[in-house]
Order: sequence, then structure tokens, then C-alpha cells
Amino acid sequence: MKRNTLFVEVSAARPYDPAVIALCAEQRAELAGASAGHRDAAVDSLGLRPDVSFLVARADTEPVGCAGLQFLEPGVGEIKRMYVRPAHRGQGISRLLLDAIERLARDRGALTVRLETGDLQPEALGFYQFSGYVRIPHYRPYVGSALSLCFEKRL
Repeated sequence: MKRNTLFVEVSAARPYDPAVIALCAEQRAELAGASAGHRDAAVDSLGLRPDVSFLVARADTEPVGCAGLQFLEPGVGEIKRMYVRPAHRGQGISRLLLDAIERLARDRGALTVRLETGDLQPEALGFYQFSGYVRIPHYRPYVGSALSLCFEKRL
């Protein structure tokens, strides 16, 4: 049996890079479908702000995933818009992105990284917990969000 080898590169991108915009829009559409009837402010916004540093994963030059880093306060970063296109899931790309965004956070002085994900995303929950993230109380702006689950990892 012949195995295909996929070359994946993770590199920095600006929040308004066309690849970031496309990937975040796809993520928003997927989340909106998963939570039909449960609209949430986090789903309504792409979260593309100049203070979010993005990384894009490219498989053979095609953008297939992204992750962003925003600082909440000194020493505390938040992972934003972690996403891999469905056709490229299960190939280790999420792991590459998470490792790279954690490395970026550490390089920029973060001691802790937080993230928010939805309660309707069991694959994401398992992935983050397997990666060392522990559940924490809601932090701003997710306080009071019935669909949000918040996690944290000490770097």
C-alpha cells in the first residue's frame, strides 16, 4: 500500500490575509451549523483584529488551517479561531498549529494560554484535554455564555 506524504508548513499571517479571512469564515459557517438555533456573539464575529497574531497551516501551499493568539493581559494569551478544514482533519495539522501557537505565546512572554470552545464540539474538547488543557470558569467575554466552555494550560 502506498502512503501519500503531505507537506505542511505553518507560518505567520496577518489578520486580514485572504487565507485567514477565508478560513475564519469557513469556521464561522461550520460553527453556525453546529449550533443552529443557538446563536452566540462569538459565532457572529470573525474575530479579526489587528492585535491577534495568526498562523496559517498550508498543505502543499494550500491554506488548510489557522490559529490566532491574542493577549488578554500580561502573561496570559488566548487562542483564537483554531480551525482545520474538514478534508484535512485527522492528519496532525491541529497538533502542528497548537504546538506552534503555544510556542509563539511562550516566545511573547505568556505563562498561561486560555481558550474557549463550544459544548457542541466533542472532538475539540477531547483534543484540548488530551493536549493538557484543563477546564476553568468562564472568563471575559464568555461569562454567562451557555454554550461556551473555557480551558487553560500553563506553559
